[in-house]
Amino acid sequence: MIDVLYFAWVRERIGIPGESVESRATTVGELVDELRGRGDRYRTVLADLDSLRFAVDQELAELDTGIVEAGEVAIFPPMTGG
Repeated sequence: MIDVLYFAWVRERIGIPGESVESRATTVGELVDELRGRGDRYRTVLADLDSLRFAVDQELAELDTGIVEAGEVAIFPPMTGG
């Protein structure tokens, strides 16, 4: 089981702030593929991966980052300065 957290417009479009997911994924990319299988809202939000960032246990991560030992994966839009 892994906690998946959604932030900003990702949270708004998926409709929940997070969820615990039973997953066989070993990388962030595999988890994203599994989430896409959960329905249209997930497929829509996760369609353009260039518009998203990921963190594994609060450390920025790439799609090939391993998640086997992870407690959480966060999905959010790119951060902006200001």
